[in-house]
Amino acid sequence: SGQKVCYGDFKRSCYKLAYFQDLSRRVGFQEARQACEIDGGALLSLESEAEQQLIENMLQNLTKSGSGISDGDFWIGLWRSGDGLATSSACPDLYQWADGSVSPFRNWYTDEPSCGSEACVVMYHQPTANPGLGGPYLYQWNDDRCNMKH
Repeated sequence: SGQKVCYGDFKRSCYKLAYFQDLSRRVGFQEARQACEIDGGALLSLESEAEQQLIENMLQNLTKSGSGISDGDFWIGLWRSGDGLATSSACPDLYQWADGSVSPFRNWYTDEPSCGSEACVVMYHQPTANPGLGGPYLYQWNDDRCNMKH
């Protein structure tokens, strides 16, 4: 389940946000990807700063809704397949969008992606965390292990 928000004037007409306070309902990257596909969609590909801002606004509205939303990152459709050059300087270029789009837009948090065994990407949403080197952990991207539950 999730909150569906539709726009008539944006490239993608509808977005669906799924946030679960119940940790047992959170899922790994592939499960999230499959759930989106079953719903007729795809994990989010962010193609511009404007779309990033739109999603940030939607998440802020979700927070304001009084739903008691707390820390919990959101999967997006960016991932790195294979381990080929995972520790090399080329690693950031190995990330691709799950829906096949080719947008070069990225919004990495400072010092990300860290690569290695972290190959799937989340959008940070940790409003209660103390800020790090890149500021608050809100809306920037972080590579994480694909089996983590978000």
